[in-house]
Parts: sequence; C-alpha cells; structure tokens
Amino acid sequence: MGSHKDSENPKATLPTPVTPAGRDALDAILADPGRTVIALDFDGTLAPIVPDPEQARAHPDAVPTLAALAPRVLSVAVVTGRPAAVAVRHGGFAGVPGLEHLTVLGHYGAERWDAATDTVIAPPPHPGVTAVRAELPAVLDEAGAGEGTWIEEKGRAVAVHTRRAADPQATFEALRAPLTDLATRHGLIVEPGRMVLELRPPGMDKGVALRRHVVDSAATAVLYAGDDLGDLPAFAAVEKLRAEGVPGLLVCSGSTEVTELSERADLVVDGPEGVVRLLSRIAEGVGAGGAQ
Repeated sequence: MGSHKDSENPKATLPTPVTPAGRDALDAILADPGRTVIALDFDGTLAPIVPDPEQARAHPDAVPTLAALAPRVLSVAVVTGRPAAVAVRHGGFAGVPGLEHLTVLGHYGAERWDAATDTVIAPPPHPGVTAVRAELPAVLDEAGAGEGTWIEEKGRAVAVHTRRAADPQATFEALRAPLTDLATRHGLIVEPGRMVLELRPPGMDKGVALRRHVVDSAATAVLYAGDDLGDLPAFAAVEKLRAEGVPGLLVCSGSTEVTELSERADLVVDGPEGVVRLLSRIAEGVGAGGAQ
C-alpha cells in the first residue's frame, strides 16, 4: 500500500528544500521536466575532490544516473572550469546511450562540447595565459610557495594548487596577492577555489555560461548543483532567473570548506554521492514523461 502511494507521489523519496523558492522550483521540475535544465559542476559535485586533479573521475553511479535522467528533461549540462575535453574524458560521458544530448560547458563556458557531435567549439586562446605560464614559476619562488605547491596546466588557464602544501590554507592566502598582480599585468583574473587559485581570461564565468544555456534552451525551470567558490556566479544567475519568473533549485554538494555556497543553497546534499542520489530520485520522480 505504501509503495503504491509513493509511486503516485514523486516527492515521497525526495529531500525537501529548506526555502520556499527551492520548494517551488522542485515542484516546477517535477511538473514539467521536459522544459527543465539540469546543470552540474564537475569536481566536487559529480566527481569527488582528490589531491591530484588528473586522477579525478565521476562518481561510479553518476553516468548511469545521468543517462536515466537526461532523456526525461530538456537538457543536462556540465558546467566546469576544466577544459571541456578533459571533463568529458574524466566523466566518461562520450558515447553513452541516453546522453546523446549532454552538453559540457568547459573553461567556464568558453568551450562547448556536445555529445551529439562529439566535438569541442572554442575561441582562440588568450595570449595572457602564455605570458603568465612563463612567469609563474619565478613568481611562486619569490613568494616562497614552498614544497607541495604545484601548477596545473589547463590549456586556456593555469592553476596553482596548495592542497599538498604543509599548510594549505596559509599558502593559499600568501599567494593570492602575488598571483592577482601577475594575472592583472597580463589581462587575466584570479578565480579562487578549494585550495586552488586559477588564472584565466575575464568575461566568462559559470553564471554567464549557465544563464546563456538556460535562455537559449527556453527552459522554464533549472536546477544547479555545485560545491565551490567558482559556483557562486551560477548561484547568482539562478537567483536572477528566479526574479525573472524562472523557478530555480540551488543544490550544494556539501562541503565544510565552502560555507558561502551551503548558506545560499536550497538543498545541501552529502557530496557527489548525495548529488547522484538526488538526481536518481528526480529521474524516478519524473518517470518517463519528460522531454521527447
């Protein structure tokens, strides 16, 4: 009897958002999934944070869950600071039945990969990145970055990680000013994250990328899930869309490192495992009546 009632109530197994706006958005998603965009960060949201970003891989249940959800909604988009091709490779997104219309917006939306064509569309690289890359080792030495600080090449950006340093937070704070000066000299900006400072071109962030995708898709509801400071612009974009009449659900992939996100979220879940569980329950809740 209970299982029959649960099958009639798709919200029965879903967590309840803590805000009225979040509850309204969840209702809108369940009522009309075929006009809903599901947008997700990659690292820390679909993939657990690991000491070496090159070893990051999507949660084992992420791809099967997305493949079950994607045909039932208007669009699934992964919005990441990583190069699009790297996110596709680390996520295992290519050639998966059910993910034919998945989009990956890489480098904060500067790059776009579509599963349907398996191609990346991107503008020319910013010359400032090449200049910063050449100067960065000397800047780190002068700042006394020390052992455990390392540089990640990201193609259209370059990142400095402090997670392996003896004192990750102190090293992170000590590097903010010199790296900001370096970035400014070459027309770049610094994007702080979880023990990482990324130097990248200005003018594009996850909020810009997400808003463009939602508007271009003519979506009437959106869910965004993220875990880091770089996701704050996407949260702001969803809040702006709400003010314009598009319901939006803000999900934080729970992190004690970034309370700014959890404090603004409608729903906090337990890391990538919690995100996957939430998406799975939404897929069950919307059934087979999503996008055709």
